[in-house]
Amino acid sequence: MLFQIIISGLVIGSVYGLIALGYSLIYKSSGLMSFVQGDMLTFGAFLGYTFYGVLGIPFFISFFMVIFLMFLLGFGIEKGVIHRLVAKGVNPIYTVLATIAISYIIQNGSMVLFGSDIKYFPPVTSVKSIRLLGLSVQTEAALCIIASIIFMILFNFFMNKTSHGTAMRAATMDPMAARACGIDVGFTTGLSWAIASGIAGFAGMLIGPVYGVYTTVGAVIGRKGFSSAVMGGFGNMLGAIVGGVLLGLIETFLSAYVSSAHKDIIAYSILLIFLFVKPTGIFNERAIAD
Repeated sequence: MLFQIIISGLVIGSVYGLIALGYSLIYKSSGLMSFVQGDMLTFGAFLGYTFYGVLGIPFFISFFMVIFLMFLLGFGIEKGVIHRLVAKGVNPIYTVLATIAISYIIQNGSMVLFGSDIKYFPPVTSVKSIRLLGLSVQTEAALCIIASIIFMILFNFFMNKTSHGTAMRAATMDPMAARACGIDVGFTTGLSWAIASGIAGFAGMLIGPVYGVYTTVGAVIGRKGFSSAVMGGFGNMLGAIVGGVLLGLIETFLSAYVSSAHKDIIAYSILLIFLFVKPTGIFNERAIAD
C-alpha cells in the first residue's frame, strides 16, 4: 500500500515538476510570468492522442513529433505575441494577461477540435505492469517517472554544458553584456519559451496514457505546477523539480490517508504558507529585480 502511494505521488509529482520547470525557465530567461503552461500540456496530450491513438503512429515517434510541434508553437507565441508586446513597452502585467488569453484560446480550441469527452491512449506497450521491489507497477507509470528523470538530467546538461544553454544563462544575468558578446538575446528568449512549451508537450505525452486526456487536465496540473515552482523557489530549476515531487507526494498521501476531497485545500494552503513564511522557496531563489 505505502509503495503504491509513493509511486502514484512520484508520477504526478514528476509532471508537476516538469510544468514548474517551464514556468521557472520562462521567468528566469525573460523576467515574465506565463500562465499558459498547463494548457500547453493539454494540447500536447491531445496531439499525442491524435498521432498515436487515432493515426496509429508508433508511440515514440508520436512522442518526438509532439515535442517538436510544441517547440515550434512556443517559439511562435513568444515571437508573435510576447515579443511584440514587450517591444511596445507595455506594462508587464499586460503580457501576463496575454498568456491568460492564450491559455483560454488553447483550452477552448482543444474542446472544439477534440471534443469535451475523455480520450484514452491505447496501451503504450504489451506489458501491462512490471515488478518492482516485489510489487506490481503500471508500465506507463514507471515510464513516466523514468522519462522525467532522464529528461531532467538532459535538461541540466543542456543548460550547463552546451553553448546555447550558456547563452541563455548569460542573457538572463545581463542582457546588455550578452549582446555585447554577440549573443542574440531575442533568440535565446524565444528559445526558452519554445523549450518550456516542448516540456509541456513532453509532460502531456507522459500523463496521457496514465490518466487520459480532457480539456481541463492541463488547467489543474498547471496550477499545481505553478505552486510547485513557488514552493521550490520561483526561477530555480532544481527547486521546480523538488517542489513538484514534494507537492505530488503530499497530495497523494493526503488522498490515501485523509480524504481526496481535501487535498486541493491543503495543497494551496501549503502554497500560502510558503508565500508568507518563505517566499523565496526551498532553494531561496530571489526575484530577478533583486
